[in-house]
Amino acid sequence: MTAPLEKDRPPRVTEREARQVAEAAREQDWRKPSFAKELFLGRFRLDLIHPHPLPAGEDVRRGEEFLSRLRAFCESSVDGALIEREDRIPDEVIGGLRELGALGMKIDPKYGGLGLTQVYYNKALALVGSASPAIGALLSAHQSIGVPQPLKLFGTQEQKDAFLPRLARHAISAFLLTEPDVGSDPARLATTALPDGDEYILDGVKLWTTNGVVADLLVVMARVPRSDGHPGGITAFVVEADSDGITVENRNTFMGLRGLENGVTRFHRVRVPAANRIGPEGAGLKIALTTLNTGRLSLPAMCVGAGKWCLKIAREWSAVREQWGRPVARHEAVGAKISFIAATTFALEAVVDLASQMADEDRNDIRIEAALAKLYGSEMACLMADELVQIRGGRGFETAGSLAARGERAVAAEQLLRDLRINRIFEGSTEIMHLLIAREAVDAHLKVAGGLIDPDTSLGDKAKAGAQAGAFYARWLPQLVTGPGRLPTSYQEFHPAGHPDLATHLRYVERASRRLARATFLGMARWQGRMETKQGFLGRIVDIGAELFAMSAACVRAELLRGGGDGHGREAYQLADAFCRQSRLRVEELFGRLWKNTDDIDRKVVGKVLAGAYTWLEEGVIDPSGDAPWIADATPGPSHRENVHRPIP
Repeated sequence: MTAPLEKDRPPRVTEREARQVAEAAREQDWRKPSFAKELFLGRFRLDLIHPHPLPAGEDVRRGEEFLSRLRAFCESSVDGALIEREDRIPDEVIGGLRELGALGMKIDPKYGGLGLTQVYYNKALALVGSASPAIGALLSAHQSIGVPQPLKLFGTQEQKDAFLPRLARHAISAFLLTEPDVGSDPARLATTALPDGDEYILDGVKLWTTNGVVADLLVVMARVPRSDGHPGGITAFVVEADSDGITVENRNTFMGLRGLENGVTRFHRVRVPAANRIGPEGAGLKIALTTLNTGRLSLPAMCVGAGKWCLKIAREWSAVREQWGRPVARHEAVGAKISFIAATTFALEAVVDLASQMADEDRNDIRIEAALAKLYGSEMACLMADELVQIRGGRGFETAGSLAARGERAVAAEQLLRDLRINRIFEGSTEIMHLLIAREAVDAHLKVAGGLIDPDTSLGDKAKAGAQAGAFYARWLPQLVTGPGRLPTSYQEFHPAGHPDLATHLRYVERASRRLARATFLGMARWQGRMETKQGFLGRIVDIGAELFAMSAACVRAELLRGGGDGHGREAYQLADAFCRQSRLRVEELFGRLWKNTDDIDRKVVGKVLAGAYTWLEEGVIDPSGDAPWIADATPGPSHRENVHRPIP
């Protein structure tokens, strides 16, 4: 194999340069209040989420009407087992989704879409994802991160008029950012877009293009070189998927989500009109991150659907399966798992619905809330699915097809575990989400004290930063000493007669919020410029914040349901109480691990592993992986493979 030319390799960038690219892409200002941002600063702003915001009556009517039609379609026309067996969503199913208007759930009615709110869009994804996770992924990739959302936020009127009606009715879209050697470090993006008159010429290779195999329209991120009249930078384009020079070289297959139309797409001298550029040159990453602020809510929404199904199967199975003379649910070891699934599903739905409703109202900045929902939902859903497999025992490990073949109910517990696993990687891995959220959580500190810990800051600027930081911390630190969480009478509306006491949990959240802020400050004071390398510490800080957000959302939702007149208020309070008690145990463990952990020894072991000091430990096994390169060659040029692009008729 010929080695790629140096000029064709992804740009070599330092760690600092990569951070600078990411920093330039994030939203710099906070123009609206943020509950989660305040939570990390030690300020428990319950007033920002309570009373729980509610959708407008007309939004509810339209949303419920669509959910009714979607449920009927899924029950009559979607065979999830068939999709799992054949590794493909039937064309007629996609045709039926088009007729329902499912491709245009979030598109404004004036362009032919349904104009659903974020709340009902997420409910629709949870519903359809329970019928087939592959369909949920297709619809989510199309609307949450595909062409419609960037155009809605950043597109010109001409672009909206040209593309949104197609996308609402029949055209499937995909989002193309990742490359074979470029993941969460877009500073190394290698795909180029060279200006040529009124066009750009795209060259490069994109990996893991969800919907890319069947897409009609693509959002492509490419690097525009700087030149006269062109500021350059990573830029977003709408590209017709059948353009000359585009080849889908492979349809990828995975451990789960069979039916996912995910591929490798090569661009060779693909001409794209300049009119198809979304926003200015260099705005591509900002567009992608802003799109994900609400787009990330689709994954935890489908995790809510998974939790609901886990609870249903666990309840039904555990009531009929007997061991030692009684149903397994009555054994404490199994009962604890069922309680965890029930309480966590309640809390996760509370988190998603609250963040979604706040997104619809647009009163708050929800960038942290949406990221926490994605992080927390993807992690907890995997745990719930794993517990369901354990509750089912050997049947949990057995495929649905095998169960059916021997005359038992085809419960696809093992499939759910496989399908959910990708959510911890999709749209920002857990590790990247920890860093992203941590960056936002310490934003206020960096704005006032960043100059003190930046090694490149001059002495004069450090002095100015010191004065600014001194003034900020003189006001802020005293606020962390005490608060409403110390008063036994605080939040008493959350302790109505005859209901569990949720006020005590909210007081805990308030105290823990201040404790979390103090820990963050101590970490910054201790490590200063090295804080960004303390990923274990930052991950625990974020995980504590996620638990506190989930507890807050669960309590607020329970109070909403108590006053809703549907008769579930008492049960909602019980679930919220159970969740908060479970969550508090996790929070206390995380607080303890902030300062007592194995991070230092882990780092030493990793160094030894990479140096080859433990290769003797690898002896005695056979590696069947083969000897192909770890990362496929992505040198730009014409494709020499068959085009497997398969647009749906």
